Amino acid sequence: MTLKEMLQQSRRALFFGGAGVSTESGIPDFRSQDGLYSQKYDVPPETILSREYFYRHTGEFYRFYREKMLALWAKPNAAHKKLAAWEQAGILQGVITQNIDGLHQAAGSKTVFELHGSVHRNYCLKCGRRYSAEQILEQEGVPHCTCGGLIKPDVVLYGEPLDEETVGGAVAAIRRADLLIVAGTSLTVYPAAGFLSYFRGERLVLINRDETAFDAQCDLVIRGKVGEVLGDIDL
Repeated sequence: MTLKEMLQQSRRALFFGGAGVSTESGIPDFRSQDGLYSQKYDVPPETILSREYFYRHTGEFYRFYREKMLALWAKPNAAHKKLAAWEQAGILQGVITQNIDGLHQAAGSKTVFELHGSVHRNYCLKCGRRYSAEQILEQEGVPHCTCGGLIKPDVVLYGEPLDEETVGGAVAAIRRADLLIVAGTSLTVYPAAGFLSYFRGERLVLINRDETAFDAQCDLVIRGKVGEVLGDIDL
């Protein structure tokens, strides 16, 4: 059975995506051969993007964050646009994403569970005032609030827990789904990868460029770019 046929038969389809969903928008992923974590840095990106490093070396954190994580020039690709159209048509109940770029919302998706937060939300650790990603990009050095407090991106750093409300919503959506499409993720990052254990639906589909440890558990595995695969499906 093809993915198109599965979608046509589904009543509660759900999409779960990782970094590979945004690579066609020009945003590099993390763990592929030419991904962010394969590049050479004096300090590993995993260390820089940690809670401890943020507080101990805030200036160095923001230098890396502005250069590598704030891809505000990126535009939604075919995958983002197709998923938004399917949601609007009532075919898809929502999107769960490990990405922090906000491209699903930019494409028009309404129900989006951002497991790792978003670069578009930033807040003062002292007074709670909110700041946009553009304001963070415009400032130099360590960004501070008008009250003098340190501004922190609302993204989940290594060493930080996922947001409980977001996790609860994502798990509930997975439990309701009869079709789960997992795409653009190596499924090696926990706790996000563990979310698949909550799926009790009829069909599990995986779209990914490389093999994963979950391939054998899927009803359908498609090798390819997410945008190209979804973009070719007309319902």
